[in-house]
Amino acid sequence: MLKRNLIANYLGQVWNALMGLAFLPLYIHYIGIESYGLIGLFGVITASLSLLDMGMTPTLSREMARFTGGEHTAESIRDLLRSIEVITFSIAALIAVTLTLSSHWLASSWLQAKDLPVAIVSQAFSIMGLVAALRFVETIYRSSLVGLQRQVLFNAINSLLATVRGLGSVAILALVSPTIQAFFFWQGLVSIITLATLSCTIYSILPTAQRPGRFSWQVLRQIWGYAGGMMGITFLALLLTQVDKVLLSKLLTLTEYGYYTLAATVAGALYMLISPITQAWFPRLTQLFASQDFPKLIRTYHQGAQLVTVVLGSAALVITFFSEIFLQLWTQNFELAQRTAPLLSLLVLGNLLNFLMWIPGQTQLAYGWTILGVQTNIVAVSFFVPAILWVTPRYGSVGAAWSWVSLNAACLLIGVHFMYRRILKTEKWLWYRQDLLYPLISAVVVVGIIRCLLPNPVSWFSQLGTLVLASISTFFAAMLSANRIREQVKKIFVSSLKTLRAKRLGEKL
Repeated sequence: MLKRNLIANYLGQVWNALMGLAFLPLYIHYIGIESYGLIGLFGVITASLSLLDMGMTPTLSREMARFTGGEHTAESIRDLLRSIEVITFSIAALIAVTLTLSSHWLASSWLQAKDLPVAIVSQAFSIMGLVAALRFVETIYRSSLVGLQRQVLFNAINSLLATVRGLGSVAILALVSPTIQAFFFWQGLVSIITLATLSCTIYSILPTAQRPGRFSWQVLRQIWGYAGGMMGITFLALLLTQVDKVLLSKLLTLTEYGYYTLAATVAGALYMLISPITQAWFPRLTQLFASQDFPKLIRTYHQGAQLVTVVLGSAALVITFFSEIFLQLWTQNFELAQRTAPLLSLLVLGNLLNFLMWIPGQTQLAYGWTILGVQTNIVAVSFFVPAILWVTPRYGSVGAAWSWVSLNAACLLIGVHFMYRRILKTEKWLWYRQDLLYPLISAVVVVGIIRCLLPNPVSWFSQLGTLVLASISTFFAAMLSANRIREQVKKIFVSSLKTLRAKRLGEKL
């Protein structure tokens, strides 16, 4: 199941990222960089709203996973889902009303728009409020599917709706109205369809109960301890990943913010490479902690950590070294690529350092230990927010990007040590050496050599060839340097050969 879910998650994430990123140059072409800045700000708003679920969404996913292991009855899991639905729909209504009422103030007093009229921006914020509320409700059904380990079905639905969302947005802008309002109207319509589809799917999967689900304070009290810890972690994690965008929307002009948003969006696409791993690994780690099978737990932990380093490390380093070439090939806009590339390189590097800590973080949550994540993020936020406020007026968006890199480097070198004092006490240096250092050094050497040999390809064909060569070479260099991934690939290769030989032998007989 772990392998099947991992493959499904990757296919789904790759397709969703393709639908999300492929059309960005067209969005900018039709509505301009200022309006695209509003789309970027909408992404910040939807991400930040996860704070309002008070940790219930990740807790619901965990409880759905425990339900598959026999920890809940059909009635109790339906009661939990219904209770969270009631709270989530109430909060969603509040979100829509609040953004609508504050839309004029946001348009006139917060943003620094030059070309867009205040009335247009205000109207866009009003529509954003409705769409953001719908997206907020979607998360409870998405997390339920993931927790039930129906990740093949989840990715099939998600990919289909992402296609409708992306292709429809381009069609609306090209054929109906090239305006930011039209863009958000379409997003709202697709969100309504998504919500209905996911809700019906979840209730059709859950086993029939003797009675309908109902709101229950008792059920909510049972999960409140874990949910409270997750709320703290989510709140602080979102501060770390979104506060730069919130503050920069005020500190930068909307045009400059558009370039930063574009770089952050592309850098954030790396989440598509790590989310499938964490979605597959977290339930497995939780199960192994529950069964106290520590040999398998250690093996699974290092496999996940090395997989993150190999996949994320190779992809991130290629983008970091070839950011301008990547953007030129993708956008076919030299000025856009030139202005965005330095930001992209830094943000990708910072994200990579952050991703390397995800398997340790998921291990803490699987163990049920949330306080360390809260404490670490409190310290990180206390340094990051003042750093943004100090460096941005002096060094602009590049200074803000450097702050992100520095913060994650410090957490990787210092913060992770505290986990190994309590969990997997003997595995710290193996993690640093075998899971991180060896694959990353190999990848840096290979991508650096290719960058020196092919410094500035001009034609689109040579640019594409350079990126493909760098990606494949860097990936294999990292993979061959990761002992557990190398062994796993070898086993799969040998098994495939044996299967092929047996099939040929059967055909001959």
